[in-house]
Amino acid sequence: MQKRKLRDLEVSAIGVGCMGFSHGYGKVPETEYSINAMRKAFEVGCNFFDTAEVYGDVVFYPGHNEELVGKALSSVRKDVVLATKLHLRPDEVAARSSVYDAVKSHLVASMKRLGTDYVDLYYLHRINEEVSFEEVAAAMGRLIDKGLIRGWGLSQVDVETLAKAHAITPVSAVQNIYSMLERGCEAEVIPYCVEHNIGFVPFSPIASGFLSGKVTVDTKFEEVDDVRKFVPQLKKENITANQPILDVLADFSKLKNATNAQISLAWMLHKYPNVVPIPGSKNLERILENLGAADVTLTDNEFAQLEAALNACTVHGHRGFVETEQHTFGNNWKKKE
Repeated sequence: MQKRKLRDLEVSAIGVGCMGFSHGYGKVPETEYSINAMRKAFEVGCNFFDTAEVYGDVVFYPGHNEELVGKALSSVRKDVVLATKLHLRPDEVAARSSVYDAVKSHLVASMKRLGTDYVDLYYLHRINEEVSFEEVAAAMGRLIDKGLIRGWGLSQVDVETLAKAHAITPVSAVQNIYSMLERGCEAEVIPYCVEHNIGFVPFSPIASGFLSGKVTVDTKFEEVDDVRKFVPQLKKENITANQPILDVLADFSKLKNATNAQISLAWMLHKYPNVVPIPGSKNLERILENLGAADVTLTDNEFAQLEAALNACTVHGHRGFVETEQHTFGNNWKKKE
């Protein structure tokens, strides 16, 4: 697969979001299935795998997903780029006496679960408004200097926050929500990333499955640990209202002999040189389909036609890309589980 850069990290043009093997999409597969799926992804050219310390906390326990990822990729550790994320609370900082010590304690625990002595890309999962993100940025710099991480990043941030953090320790990547239905980052965040050699890693690039065309008003999401119940675009009225976007995708899918999901990924790969989407799925067939989008090439003329058609559509239902621990999408569904 083609490679791209997240600052100094060379990764496959499309990565795998591993969350679904432990959390977020209802009932998870058997352990061996999940491990095999990640290994198959590596075999077809993916070297970029994304997890987080929290994935698995609803049905299993925090760290469940990191353990799965570590087990699946242990034999090829030096050939893959592992990304994981931490949450940070003020009481932890107080107990550890410094932000650096608190961050490092999370990292050490993640490394143990991942079975590695370094993490390639370490994100602050969400900024905590009660903990200085500037101090977190400085702590990440120290961890880079010690060789414990190769790069660091932020998730769900605006350009002002990103610029402040980047000035302290150069940021390797920003992981924000981005898709044909969530394009807020196009205004400032992605251009800033391009200008400052920062990778941009879209999560939910297929809009929680909507852009695949496989989610309909009749789709029943699972009752336990399925975040899709709370995704704005997946409300029945918005599924119906956003149908024109699926019609656009269907036209281009036929033209390129590709799937809707592949066209949606090819679109963002063509649009920005620093974008590396990490579609998530618990289904091996879908994972391989998504990775296959790297082989779908849009001509400049095709891209221009697709962009114009999308711009003519009105999007219904927005999540938005700025979140903190105190104001996050995750709080909405956790309260209702």
